[in-house]
Amino acid sequence: MFNDLVVRVLQDFSSCDVADALLKLKHPHGGFLSGLTLWSPDRQEGSTKIIGPAYTVKYVRKDDITTKSPSGHYIDFVPSGSIIFISAPPKIVNAVYGGLMSTRARYLNAAGTIVDGRIRDLQEHRELNYPKVFARDVGTTAPQELLRVGEINTPVKLQSEDHEAIIHPGDYLIADLNGVVHLPKHLAQRVIKLLASQVEADERVAEDLKRGRAFLEAAKEHRASVKLPLKSKL
Repeated sequence: MFNDLVVRVLQDFSSCDVADALLKLKHPHGGFLSGLTLWSPDRQEGSTKIIGPAYTVKYVRKDDITTKSPSGHYIDFVPSGSIIFISAPPKIVNAVYGGLMSTRARYLNAAGTIVDGRIRDLQEHRELNYPKVFARDVGTTAPQELLRVGEINTPVKLQSEDHEAIIHPGDYLIADLNGVVHLPKHLAQRVIKLLASQVEADERVAEDLKRGRAFLEAAKEHRASVKLPLKSKL
């Protein structure tokens, strides 16, 4: 049975909460992975959230000579409770994730799937009762015409012109209606220690605003109490 303390703690917080904590720790962009949004079970709708360690899959072009295809199919090795993070090369029209993959992932108790590329079989995903699928876009065509899986559980780079991010296997991913946040594993404990006091401070600011207090005054009083956690010696 999947049991991860970080995942359990993060269940009480949103992607924005985690991003705010990462910003306070001066992590670039608060860990936001731009362009990845919810497609299933609904399109940007509902109280949706997935949290889990990343299981990474890297697609490469068929003529790529720098990698050899792994033995076996990546979908058969998905760890329980993990989020499948699939990276496709940029500017690829073909989809890299379909309904059969969600069928297998659901059986293996994956927490969800995030695709830095296109997905297909959208209605199949929605009818499966598979937790959640986030992606950059949708399409109709399978990947084998142009692509193959090059690496499994290795660092992958976000395919974005907006900013750079590297997702390592085991890093935490938090995805909801606001978007996808990448929490590097080495920062997880510091973020957890920061989250509760940070959210409590913002709740106090909100209460003051409802009573008519100026934002700057309320924020100065309450947010000043949020202290950075010490760096771990581990």
